Amino acid sequence: MRFTPHAAAVVAGLCPLSAYADGLEINVQFLRQQTEAIATLSNLDPRPEDLAIRGAELATVDNATTGKFLKHTYSLTLHYVPVGGDVLAEAKAALALSDLLVTDVDAATLLQIADLPEAAGALILNATAEDTALRDADCRANVLHTAPSMAMRTDALMQFFLFKRWPRLAMIEGTYPEDKAFAAALNRSAEKFGLEIGATKTWAFDADMRRNAAAEVPLFTQDLRDHDVLLVADEADDFGRYLPYNTWLPRPVAGTEGITPQVWAPVVEQWGAAQLHSRFEDLAHRNMAPEDYGAWAALRSIGEAVTRTGKTDAASLRTYMLSEDFELGGFKGSPQTFRDWNGQMRQPIPLVTTRAVVMQAPLPGFLHQTNELDTLGVDAPESTCTAFKE
Repeated sequence: MRFTPHAAAVVAGLCPLSAYADGLEINVQFLRQQTEAIATLSNLDPRPEDLAIRGAELATVDNATTGKFLKHTYSLTLHYVPVGGDVLAEAKAALALSDLLVTDVDAATLLQIADLPEAAGALILNATAEDTALRDADCRANVLHTAPSMAMRTDALMQFFLFKRWPRLAMIEGTYPEDKAFAAALNRSAEKFGLEIGATKTWAFDADMRRNAAAEVPLFTQDLRDHDVLLVADEADDFGRYLPYNTWLPRPVAGTEGITPQVWAPVVEQWGAAQLHSRFEDLAHRNMAPEDYGAWAALRSIGEAVTRTGKTDAASLRTYMLSEDFELGGFKGSPQTFRDWNGQMRQPIPLVTTRAVVMQAPLPGFLHQTNELDTLGVDAPESTCTAFKE
């Protein structure tokens, strides 16, 4: 079924708000910013038009199921901004309807929204933007994050390499800004865990790798010597698929290809994850993607906070989410909570291939004085976020 913004807005309003006249009404706004697709070498994996939106819808169904017994009614209003549209105007319209806003926008836009006068008393949940700075120097007190930071994902990889005793790393990075950001995160994580990324090359091929990979990739990687793992920084999903089994040396590939750190993947099956997958597939007729999981976790966090507090205002829900009492069962084996110093949701990071979970971080042996999940990403002692201290 082809996604249309209008259809999503109608479907997401799951229960008539008049159903329980004496109960609570919780209306959540969802802001989706459409971005231009990057022209990549392969079109085998088209990006679904309803990414994140379907996860938000499933969470609204889940919230409504619990809320029915408490006379809580949930509705979801979609604000869809096309490429070139006025995102801030749409954000203001959303905030005029509710002080609860879930976003699927880029980092720069998220900061602009958070700084709007209309957002001063709002609770904004970032479902998709992974920029580590949003949890650090650029943090905002009115923004919580259910998407993991890029640092959490790359830290998970470095824990795995230490666990496997694969300390020698080489890297190939792409030329797009998101590729550069992931490569920088890999370098920071390697330094954090005492590893070093040696030789690094930039992928700049114009040739059609669908036909030439077996000839071109071995030559391109021939000078990458003395490494245990080849890291790939290809967040644009342009060239990484052509590297495994084509490199000069027979080495595992990891990063955005091969062994990848994901917030969610179809191969995660334990802890009730298979049931979540099944319910999502029934709703969306496709696999649940990381963006969907981030949106689902955001809406479910709101639902959990409303259920436990009986409150619907942003200030009360934010206070509860940042407290020690809040927990979200995220189907990944550990209770998921929010860090009270930067608003990031703690969560395990599965390390996966296309067909299996390899391991899940944090890995055995990586200890922390309070919560082992805080070995992933920016920990309190190293945080430069000050907004949550005010």
